[in-house]
Amino acid sequence: MCTVVFRVSADPGAPIDLLAVRDEDPARPWDRLGASWPELPAVVGVKDRRAGGAWLAARPDAGRVAVLLNRAGDPPVSPEHIASRGSVALDAVAGHPLRDRSRMRGFNLVTVADGSASVRSWDGVRAREAVAAPGTHMVAHDDLDDPRSARIAAWLGAFADADTADGDAWYAPWLDVLAETALLDPGDDRAIVRDNRPHGVPTLSTLACVARVWPDRADFRYAEFPTPGRFSPVQFA
Repeated sequence: MCTVVFRVSADPGAPIDLLAVRDEDPARPWDRLGASWPELPAVVGVKDRRAGGAWLAARPDAGRVAVLLNRAGDPPVSPEHIASRGSVALDAVAGHPLRDRSRMRGFNLVTVADGSASVRSWDGVRAREAVAAPGTHMVAHDDLDDPRSARIAAWLGAFADADTADGDAWYAPWLDVLAETALLDPGDDRAIVRDNRPHGVPTLSTLACVARVWPDRADFRYAEFPTPGRFSPVQFA
């Protein structure tokens, strides 16, 4: 139930801005943003220690960022043959073909590369891809800009109206919107910083990343929420 907000400029040379909030079981260990895959020395990401893959990955020197979000859908295989989705974001930023997804549960993959942004979706049976037009977009557990996601219906307009700034803290206007969303109860369907336990899911919002991505490079930053499931001002590093 993660959330991604991103903005595509009509100017093909301008950067694409991205904000990603991760929901995960706080008891499931992860490594902070870093170069955690020796076989991919140019790639950095947030590594899941249990399965070895990444929720979010980037190749800063090539202007590539990818974020993986869960969505509904199980493949037609027995549970013991389900494959981890953790390779998907790594393959996207490494420039490798995506591995066979036929044994993976559903996902959305937001990819920024070569000056454009796309969302590849898999529901366990069918794969689709949407290339994002210029403008501000949101993705959660349904389709791109899907009003069935209450948080998208509630907040897409506010993020679109918040002009990302020039300079080092370009993302500050979006953090202001994120702080406004946190006035909601974290179990509210419209919340972005979330506590999903009231819905029977043991995940809470644990961290956020921001990225400004040009066609040939990326500025990529990471911060953890001091209390999972609760928004507080964070310092990105």
